[in-house]
Amino acid sequence: MSPREVVITGLGATTPLGGDMPSTWRGLLAGQSGAVVLDHEWAADLPVRIAAPAATDPSTLLPAARLRSLDRSQQLAIVAAREAWADAGEPDVDPVRLGAAVSSGIGGLTTVIEQYDVLRERGARRMSPFTVPMIMPNGPAAVVALELGARAGAHSPVSACASGSEAIAYGLDMIRLGRADVVVCGGSEAVVHQLTLAAFAAMRALSTRHDAPEAASRPFDKGRDGFVLAEGASILVLEAREHAEARGASIYAVLAGAGMASDAHHIAAPDPDGDGAGRAMTTALRDAGVGTADVAHINAHATSTPAGDVAEAIAIKRAFGADADAIAVTATKSCTGHLLGAAGALETAITAMSLREHVVPAIRNLDDPDDEVGLDLVAVTPRPLATGKAALSNSFGFGGHDVALVLTEA
Repeated sequence: MSPREVVITGLGATTPLGGDMPSTWRGLLAGQSGAVVLDHEWAADLPVRIAAPAATDPSTLLPAARLRSLDRSQQLAIVAAREAWADAGEPDVDPVRLGAAVSSGIGGLTTVIEQYDVLRERGARRMSPFTVPMIMPNGPAAVVALELGARAGAHSPVSACASGSEAIAYGLDMIRLGRADVVVCGGSEAVVHQLTLAAFAAMRALSTRHDAPEAASRPFDKGRDGFVLAEGASILVLEAREHAEARGASIYAVLAGAGMASDAHHIAAPDPDGDGAGRAMTTALRDAGVGTADVAHINAHATSTPAGDVAEAIAIKRAFGADADAIAVTATKSCTGHLLGAAGALETAITAMSLREHVVPAIRNLDDPDDEVGLDLVAVTPRPLATGKAALSNSFGFGGHDVALVLTEA
């Protein structure tokens, strides 16, 4: 890798807490929840009816003709990308030096289901001519690249719930290797649908707190019983520091390093020893040139599953040793729900905000911390974050995909 330093100059998001990054950030600091009990007719007989839909429907922001040619995950990606690009000041960059790396964990699933229904009920001639581009897993990356004219490459690493973070790591490599000066990267997911809800419920992965959906996502709490399925997108603009400084860009944080590993343990369950996740964190720290004592904050993957949260806590202790006790750990899925392939991108953006604003959002619903966790969990109210420190964002996906990103102050 070259010594090029990579900085974050733009943030965009559309989430269950708000239609942009500022409203999402305000919602996190206020401890709001995006979880609701779905009142759709198709959800009536599902074993789990809790989800966290996007607060702003993309149909209110994009023209009808465009909507017909895009899967919902692609619509959300464009909305977040436009915000991030504007937030970065619309960099003046040669298109062949502008890249895109945008992932989705599942892709255009709802389009597949809708178009199969059209095929069965109305016949092949009534199917949308946009079906194939709408269902492609690389669809969000493709539409963002088209939107911005990115010609350095459009990439879509798919690694389940670690996809958005892996896309950011890919963007980091693109700039370090000299392939691009600016990369628009992140994740998008839109699968709040009866099939996915039923499928995750069959795995017993979802919370069933229908009497209190806002209390359903409770990472690290003894009463956790599964995650809340959410939708949304988050996009970050990464830029070579020299390029950003030459144009006088405002910088949120430095993307200092990335680490990846795999569990090779189970298709859905985490390694209970935290080996792969711990190695991802250690590798990220080494890549960033940051010591364990330099890290003040971790935005944990922490989905609110009984096994996953404890495994991550073990991994953090494995990677940081005695220094783990001094790290303020939050879990923002307690407010947003789990955005699957977009989760890591959103949590990286939130971590960048935490470094810039020197505050860590609190974990919602942390009423009785699990004794097995043993970390310094930020509960009840946001906590001030010391200056001059580094922070991590963790993402782990089904299949044993482990990604950790290290951010430092600008």
